[in-house]
Amino acid sequence: MILTDTHTHLYSEQFTADRAAVIERSIKAGVTRFFIPAIDSEYTQSMLDLEDAYPENVFLMMGLHPTHVKDNVEEELTLVKEWLDKRKFYAVGEIGMDLYWDRTFVKEQQYAFQTQIQWAKEKNLPINIHCRDAFEEVFEILEKEKSTALFGIFHCFTGTLEQAKKAISYGMKLGIGGVVTFKNGKIDQFLKEIPLSEIVLETDAPYLAPTPFRGKRNESSYLTHVAQKLAVIYDLSWEEIAKITTENSKAVFGV
Repeated sequence: MILTDTHTHLYSEQFTADRAAVIERSIKAGVTRFFIPAIDSEYTQSMLDLEDAYPENVFLMMGLHPTHVKDNVEEELTLVKEWLDKRKFYAVGEIGMDLYWDRTFVKEQQYAFQTQIQWAKEKNLPINIHCRDAFEEVFEILEKEKSTALFGIFHCFTGTLEQAKKAISYGMKLGIGGVVTFKNGKIDQFLKEIPLSEIVLETDAPYLAPTPFRGKRNESSYLTHVAQKLAVIYDLSWEEIAKITTENSKAVFGV
């Protein structure tokens, strides 16, 4: 059975010592499709190298991560656009708003987010949204850009049922990862009210490892624990969860 990790930073420095072993473990566990979000231009070559090493398994996104939006935002966005025009990517991401770490560049984050959404719409690509302490701000921009050309994934969804429904109304699927296994994660309490057709799986590796690995480095093989938790929530076999969520990922990314 094929599982799809729709958000994993396998090029991260945290995998430098054992990246090949991590990927081999994941493939052995049935996680054979890895969608790789961008951060900024410093990581582009690492992403390309990963794709070269695993061309059948790795699918790249391109974008500027909100926590890396600084005073050089125009320079970074220019590079994003150049890459999007140069070759194939499967999504524009990860993009969005993050007001948890720093509020210095709020206006720049808003500008970068909306600009990259517009590029995605022009190229008929999905977006991959990062949102931390910024639901209101993210929804404000999605409202401005809503159209039949707007679609994608609300990555690492941790909001309320109302926010989940609102995200879906803008053409987003919900990216569900390790948080759903946390005792205080809360989303497990209402997730069954969301149709499984609106769900995709992710790890956000190396971050947010699921129980029983919480607090340790996450990796894509741990996606099986997320699938097993959803199997309990939806009262289905985990194989059925894998099948449906992988089909959902194909609908988003076109591959």
